[in-house]
Amino acid sequence: MNRKKIRDIVFYLHQYIGFFVGLVLVIVGLTGSLLVFEQDFDRLMITQQYGQITPQQVQLSPESVVNTIEAARRDLKLFRVYLPDTPSSPYVGQLSSTDEQRIEVFVNPYTGKIIGERISDNTLIGMLLKLHVSLMAGETGTMFVGIAAFLMCILTVTGLVLWPGWRKLITGFKIKFDAHPKRVNFDIHKVAGIVSVVFLFFTGFTGFCWNFYDLTEPIIYAVTLTSKPSERISKPIPGKSAFGLTEQLKIADAALPGAVIKSIYFPGKPEDALQIRMKLPQESSNYGDSNVYLDQYSGKVLRVDNALKMPLGDRVLNSFTPLHYGTFGGLPTRILYIFVGLAPLILFITSFVMWKHRYRIKSTTGFIKRFVLK
Repeated sequence: MNRKKIRDIVFYLHQYIGFFVGLVLVIVGLTGSLLVFEQDFDRLMITQQYGQITPQQVQLSPESVVNTIEAARRDLKLFRVYLPDTPSSPYVGQLSSTDEQRIEVFVNPYTGKIIGERISDNTLIGMLLKLHVSLMAGETGTMFVGIAAFLMCILTVTGLVLWPGWRKLITGFKIKFDAHPKRVNFDIHKVAGIVSVVFLFFTGFTGFCWNFYDLTEPIIYAVTLTSKPSERISKPIPGKSAFGLTEQLKIADAALPGAVIKSIYFPGKPEDALQIRMKLPQESSNYGDSNVYLDQYSGKVLRVDNALKMPLGDRVLNSFTPLHYGTFGGLPTRILYIFVGLAPLILFITSFVMWKHRYRIKSTTGFIKRFVLK
């Protein structure tokens, strides 16, 4: 098979994949652009809705706040608590109901007063996340978006093969604004594609892996020759309740010196471990990727995950969040990812214009041939 035939196959593959999933990728890209500053927008919305918290000298302990939340909402199951990020941030308790709704409760860290609560899926951020991950279509939508994300990876590879800059580098990055509109449209397509190709590939790849996590996680561990971490199991002691949370947190602090506790994941079953999520100063992730797992009855340290010393497979999995949201380079890369999210829209519009022009030419040619034959 010669080079021209290979290029033709790549072209049609690029064209038809873009045709079938282009609109989905536009929706996912636009919502992704809005979600780049998700945490900042959410903090702003919480402050506007429930009021500003005035910092004081001493914050209440997490155990005290947990007791307050559980006493106020005995009808719900508390499964996670986020500690305040800043002196003016609240404790955030996440609870689940019998109908699988997620409720968030906000507590003033100085007074212990519950300042508000909400159903997280009903917030603007919650709806954007559901649209981004599953098109608001549940498990079926999650699978569909995951497949679309995988196809986007193929689109980036085929687009890279078709990029005209391989013949002459400057041509691949140049837009001739004084040329015919058809040429300007093509130039915008090729430049938008090459500038965003790497970022689109990684956002597509990480999105696919997340939406098919049960499938991709063991593959990543196998490819990186990494053993999957062992399960953390608490050993229930007859007649003994769970170890005090304050004591558990002290043990976690000692197990990972220098790290800051960011959140607490409570056991869902009697045999589950208590997970303390922590952040070391050198970590870039907002919530940290380090963890300490404790036996909920004895306080024994079951496992310590130092994000800076993890095996390759775990480091790859932890890299998904910064690669997908653009947090790996701080504010500059987050701003860049806003434009990366807009790239599918630009590419979809310019490709549609190119297709429409080719379709018009073919229709005109066919009409002329039929007219001449008559």
